[in-house]
Amino acid sequence: MNGQAGKVRVAVVFGGRSAEHAISCVSAGSVMAALDPERYEVVPVGIARDGRWVLADPDQQLAITDGALPEVTGGTAVSLVGDPEGRGLAVLEPGAAVGRALTEVDVVFPVLHGAYGEDGTIQGLLEMTGLPYVGSGVFASAASMDKEFTKKLLAAAGLPQGDHVVLRDAHGALCADPAVLDEAARERLGLPVFVKPARAGSSIGITRVTDWAQFPAAVAEAAAHDAKVIVEAAVPGREIECGVLAARGTGLPEASLPAEIRLREGVAWYDFAAKYLDDAAEFDIPADLSPAQVEAVQAAARRAYLALDCAGLARVDFFLGTGPDGADRLVINEVNTMPGFTPISMFARMWAATGVDFAELVDRLVSGALARR
Repeated sequence: MNGQAGKVRVAVVFGGRSAEHAISCVSAGSVMAALDPERYEVVPVGIARDGRWVLADPDQQLAITDGALPEVTGGTAVSLVGDPEGRGLAVLEPGAAVGRALTEVDVVFPVLHGAYGEDGTIQGLLEMTGLPYVGSGVFASAASMDKEFTKKLLAAAGLPQGDHVVLRDAHGALCADPAVLDEAARERLGLPVFVKPARAGSSIGITRVTDWAQFPAAVAEAAAHDAKVIVEAAVPGREIECGVLAARGTGLPEASLPAEIRLREGVAWYDFAAKYLDDAAEFDIPADLSPAQVEAVQAAARRAYLALDCAGLARVDFFLGTGPDGADRLVINEVNTMPGFTPISMFARMWAATGVDFAELVDRLVSGALARR
């Protein structure tokens, strides 16, 4: 331990180059507030939208205030030291590639969502530096971020997926071509469909298409965030989420009590505004499910976590509907390896309902990351 008076020094990394920059800032604010100052020394490291790393200013806004989204701006320019012996950050001084050493770090909590954070990129960087970090490794992060390969791996594990089509290189003339999805595919998927960037989150770039005339514009919107686009059939059913945590020591991962998201009347679907800006949803935590349904959701969440080789934590999102035979039909929508930690985020709230409060949850994630090393 390198912190003051034997405290564990935790670098909380937030912001980043993805479209989820602001949500990452909000998540980081919650995480830093939850870290016990008697045990942890926090090093707040912001990544600006242009990729600059800074030791964040103490007055850095890390909350959504009156609809204004936070953003990493000023701070002392720093760089992660690539040499594993360095174990931390160095100040970038004018006229020098790397200046004086700033601090050693015991563990990194990369509270980054989306590209360049949740997709295996920063995980690879941290592996090269030898620093322990919270969350899944390179492979699980990359596979879970890419909706196409999430579906393939979960299907290989026998977990049910909704019908979908993948569009590659979905920009340019392709966006304007209504025939990019042939008639057979349209008939199979039906309407509505959801057109999504294959590697993005927080509902950014997603369009709910209720008429095929809307489809080219929806592809263009998704392709603005990712050249690979996925078109998903709507899956009727209740929106259910479940949190997963690595076991203490050895053993199977633990699953939280599930929660349900219920949209208010007049809200068509759970988009970015509904999630973060509008009072558009109600949450049942825990969800009103039978014991058998709770067990089925928890078992499927654990299986998804293991199928993707996740570590530390994950949130698994489901649709719970009714199959043609009248039995429950549970379909996995996606897996998040670094779910939100904002005040309204479901992951922490589900664990609180299960008996793990926010401070204990954050402590468990940091301790688990150190133990894995």
